[in-house]
Amino acid sequence: MKIEIWSDVICPFCYIGKRNFETALEQFADKKHIEVIWKSFQLDASIPEVASESYAQYLVKRKGMAVEKVNGMLGNVTEMASQVGLDYHLDQSVIVNSQKAHQLIQFSKSKKLGNEAEEHLFRAFFTEGKNIADTAILIQLGKDFGLQESELKASLDDEKYKYEITQDIQEAQNLGVNGVPFFVFDRKYAVSGAQPSESFLETLEKSFTEWRKSNPETTLEVTEGDSCTVDGKCD
Repeated sequence: MKIEIWSDVICPFCYIGKRNFETALEQFADKKHIEVIWKSFQLDASIPEVASESYAQYLVKRKGMAVEKVNGMLGNVTEMASQVGLDYHLDQSVIVNSQKAHQLIQFSKSKKLGNEAEEHLFRAFFTEGKNIADTAILIQLGKDFGLQESELKASLDDEKYKYEITQDIQEAQNLGVNGVPFFVFDRKYAVSGAQPSESFLETLEKSFTEWRKSNPETTLEVTEGDSCTVDGKCD
């Protein structure tokens, strides 16, 4: 069963939601039958690739809130993150456009490493204060979870992955998604936001029960005899 997750790597609730979802998935008895597909979403495509302000300054300008209120909000989300084992340093986060980061995610998905890309990018942005629009940093992050440098360089200039970002965003709009994280279970149920792990587990169980009815597991009654296996054993 497919679970699609729309997120942006500069969204603090997306990383928290990822952790809560993973906690639920770990508790789910049929997790081997779950395919997780990460989807790109950009909360603010107008952010420049060169950092010009802090996270707090960006929010003050975008939300029109007082500095004190923004700082309180960031403190609350940092505490929320710590409760699921994440170490946020939002005062060090480098506010830049997430386009290139999403290109890395799209390329990583083609190598079945989408989850690894998301994890490394979230940690780079929220914990390590790295510039996720910097090509050299993105290449190093990709190498850290097993991608080849030459392919990484090519992917960050490849129009194919830019197009896939656009497709994901258009798909989200067609589904009525206007905020992230957004989790879609078998295109029947959805969980919006960084919900507790219990909410994810409940939706997992409900959607999988329905999916299993339409996709019954094939079991064979086997009569054993002499045979050879793929590891070279014949008996």
